[in-house]
Amino acid sequence: MIRMYYWFCTLVWGLNFIAVKIQGDLVAPELSLFYRLALTCLMFGALLLWRQPDKPLGGGRRVTVLLFGVCNFALSYLCLYYGTLQSSAAVVTMIFSLKVVFTPLALAVVGRESVSGRIAVGGAMGIGAVFILLYPALVHHPESLSVSGLGLALVGTIITSIGDVCSAINADRGVDPVCANMFGFLVAGVVMGGFVWDKGVPVSLPPSIHYWSALLYLSVCASFFAWLFYLKLVKEIGGARSGYMVALFPAIGGIASVVIGESDLTPYLVIGFSLSCAGAFVALKGKQMREEQTWPSTSTST
Repeated sequence: MIRMYYWFCTLVWGLNFIAVKIQGDLVAPELSLFYRLALTCLMFGALLLWRQPDKPLGGGRRVTVLLFGVCNFALSYLCLYYGTLQSSAAVVTMIFSLKVVFTPLALAVVGRESVSGRIAVGGAMGIGAVFILLYPALVHHPESLSVSGLGLALVGTIITSIGDVCSAINADRGVDPVCANMFGFLVAGVVMGGFVWDKGVPVSLPPSIHYWSALLYLSVCASFFAWLFYLKLVKEIGGARSGYMVALFPAIGGIASVVIGESDLTPYLVIGFSLSCAGAFVALKGKQMREEQTWPSTSTST
């Protein structure tokens, strides 16, 4: 079961931005994201009512739970949605993999983790991979690049890392992870609903099977089941080992981008995604394992 959880999360999250691309811009990204957050909040709320933990917030403060939701599910998602629609899902996936560098840096800023040399090396490889992928467009068709799309993807990734810091603080204080996710999605949904109302976005239900299929994928698979399976992985094999799946996101996103016809299979794409995966692996390799379990022993313990 552990392997199934691991590969489910890897594939589902690796295809996250491909699903956003397929969903498209039939409605404003704020409204699409609101639908996703509301549906996911309902699922986590039902799960929380069924589990009924004694102390769902543990010794935590509500402010870090609220910040976790605003950063990880509202602001970062919105930036990444716009970045994906304005540029390429393949590029956004590659930029998002830099989270393995930004999160340790953010944790170091608040004094919760030291930064190893591998983080710097992995980050340099990841940045180099982005430039390799963009090189043909920079040289031959610079007008085709969306600077705002790339910038939003980078900002969204950084905001996600800030949310990861809040998540780490919540875990240290004994906050129930399902409760944190439910309240996080609830707060994010309220924030996104405020954006929809403030911008005067017309509420509509687009008659598109592609749109609703992508929405269900993002809500049920990527936001609900993948999170639950990831929590199980962290419990069984530790956060550091679970985090290695991020190293495979660029490869999965790149292959899917070619399959749906968004990107062409070129040497630049192959080299860029290979370097991005290697950089993420190097950065993750520098983190200490939380548990000293081996893979076979974890797979037989469930």
